[in-house]
Amino acid sequence: MAAEPRIALFIDGANLYATSKQLGFDMDYRRLLKEFQGRGNLIRAFYFTTLVESEEYTSIRPLVDWLDYNGYRVITKAAKEFTDATGRRRVKGNMDIELAIEMLELAPHLDQIYLFSGDGDFRPLVEAVQRKGVKVSVVSTINTNPPMVADDLRRQCDEFVELGNLMQKVGRDPAERSARAPSGHGTPAHPGLERRYGIRQSDEPTDT
Repeated sequence: MAAEPRIALFIDGANLYATSKQLGFDMDYRRLLKEFQGRGNLIRAFYFTTLVESEEYTSIRPLVDWLDYNGYRVITKAAKEFTDATGRRRVKGNMDIELAIEMLELAPHLDQIYLFSGDGDFRPLVEAVQRKGVKVSVVSTINTNPPMVADDLRRQCDEFVELGNLMQKVGRDPAERSARAPSGHGTPAHPGLERRYGIRQSDEPTDT
């Protein structure tokens, strides 16, 4: 019997969130992990995102904490805040370099990589990993206007996976969006956590 392919997920958090929203569904990260665990020997599932550290509470923090406790390797860095020429507060930050370093370091130990991003800046990275003998699948969508995946990235990858076709497997069940009773353990609810990420309050990490 042939050995299971060694696979890894590299998730550009901001890009995946925007793509799933364009397709009109909420991502369930528990189901996402389970789906790809069934596709081979899942070595690692990376999630990359920036955080605005100047804010006392950021809506992404509960997701980051949950992922850390539930099978994902989360890589974060502080986003840079600045004021533009019109006086508006802007936040700038991406995780391209961090994602590239992790992918290149792990590539010799993998057979296939799933890149959850449509960012064309990753095309040279995909090409470099392919030269190491690793198959690269890009997960994004062409079913939006404009498409969420750059054409040169789609051409470079070995396989393009339409995210919309995975909706039934990795999307949040709309029936689960109804409000749930408090857990009774005194854990504060995080506003919008269940609605946005498919995470129930009972799934949140607790101190031990």
